[in-house]
Amino acid sequence: MADAEDRYRGIDRLGRRTRGKERPLSVHTLNELLLVCSLVLLVAVAAVRVSSRSGLPSLLLYLGIGIALGQDGFFDVSFNNAELTQVIGYAALVVILAEGGLGTKWKEIRPALPAAAMLSLVGVAISVGVTAAAAHYLVGLEWRQALIIGAVVSSTDAAAVFSVLRKVPLPARVTGVLEAESGFNDAPVVILVVAFSTRGPVDSWYVLIGEIALELAIGAAVGIAVGWLGSFGLRHVALPASGLYPIAVMAIAVSAYAAGAMVHGSGFLAVYLASMILGNAKLPHWPATRGFADGLGWLAQIGMFVLLGLLVTPHDLLDDFWPAVIVGLVLTVVARPLEVFVSLAPFKLPWQEKALMSWAGLRGAVPIILATIPMVSGVEGSTRIFNIVFVLVIVYTLIQGPTLPWLAKALRIADDPGETADLGIESAPLERLRGHLLSVAIPGRSKMHGVEVGELRLPSGAAVTLVVRDGKSFVPAPSTVLRHGDELLVVATDPVRDAAEERLRAVGEGGKLAGWLGTGGPPKAQHRGV
Repeated sequence: MADAEDRYRGIDRLGRRTRGKERPLSVHTLNELLLVCSLVLLVAVAAVRVSSRSGLPSLLLYLGIGIALGQDGFFDVSFNNAELTQVIGYAALVVILAEGGLGTKWKEIRPALPAAAMLSLVGVAISVGVTAAAAHYLVGLEWRQALIIGAVVSSTDAAAVFSVLRKVPLPARVTGVLEAESGFNDAPVVILVVAFSTRGPVDSWYVLIGEIALELAIGAAVGIAVGWLGSFGLRHVALPASGLYPIAVMAIAVSAYAAGAMVHGSGFLAVYLASMILGNAKLPHWPATRGFADGLGWLAQIGMFVLLGLLVTPHDLLDDFWPAVIVGLVLTVVARPLEVFVSLAPFKLPWQEKALMSWAGLRGAVPIILATIPMVSGVEGSTRIFNIVFVLVIVYTLIQGPTLPWLAKALRIADDPGETADLGIESAPLERLRGHLLSVAIPGRSKMHGVEVGELRLPSGAAVTLVVRDGKSFVPAPSTVLRHGDELLVVATDPVRDAAEERLRAVGEGGKLAGWLGTGGPPKAQHRGV
């Protein structure tokens, strides 16, 4: 074990390995590196196919790729730079949180915010205490090591939760709570892990709680400010190329993290909130932005998991297998259910939903990344902490991920797996024409099905100019009946762009009588048939 500890710590202050001969970076070395990285990416992309068919979270396959490349694998790549892994892991987590925030719908997550906040604060405290007690009394770790493990594994992983939940047809309330929790609880957990790793025993819990509250408040303020300013700018400044919008959105999200961290706030909370505001701001070329962010999110996950797989030494995990199983068992069947039922006691949620949330506290790369903090800080026994966390994540992700859809069906809370009724609307600004081009996709279950074009009652200055149906396009008449699967091209002048989109969404939710049924407001005098 001591040899393994030395290998992990075999880096100098600049993060470079101190043993072995370093190869100078040259064009030839770059060519080899690009070839290896591209092959790894292709294998990882193919692994997603295997993951979707088997039900296993893709993170396990990515970790397997890293292990196969590592010291006990087929290629015997020696990598022991915990500090570099931590830095890259933080960067990847920023991208993953940004992608998750961009895909979070405000109308679904807004009712879940109080419950998610309770899980991220009170729930984390309960989980840390129960898990740390198990690590100390059942496994025999010192209290400092036990507290670090309790804090590290109390964070649900955003990447794992986002990837698994979006494949499971759950009610929006349950999905909103779990997604918001995974986005929010990273912040207090990081603060706790850093405090336990750098300070040792905490002298005053009141001081620590105050620091957590202050950092969360600063991070929330920065995230909201950056997100609002960024969305306002992108909606009112027409960029010369559509490909610039995705770059600008991701740059704004990352700047929220950096700004929050630099003013001693929670950068992770800042990036998630800023991204959520951007994702709900009806920005131009939104589908292209979502596709770009989704691709970056996959790239971040692949790179992060492969690197973590490279860092671990598999033969060193055997001694810590059973301690990891014991700690994980207490975390899964005692700590997590206790934190869910206690934290959500003030909320009137059915016990079935609480039971599912207890089982859906998925761990992933985030706990493993956080486990590198005590390694970099030089905490005694940090390698054992890392190994226990690594084994715990692997074992219980294998158990929880594939069984989550089954449990949802057994508890009879699985939602209708049909298509969403929410309209997909993409907006492209026409700067010189002072107008906007709205591309509207009518999905399954949308109440716009069966509505005539004239019955849309779009505001004056907006008109449906084209309908694409079954691969064929035509100019609609006012009596043209819209169907599921249709794509509409709507031209709107700049002053009525928002009103036109609001009206289209209202009809999609309430049908042709949306104005009289209370959806989208009453029809106004300026509405007319088109």
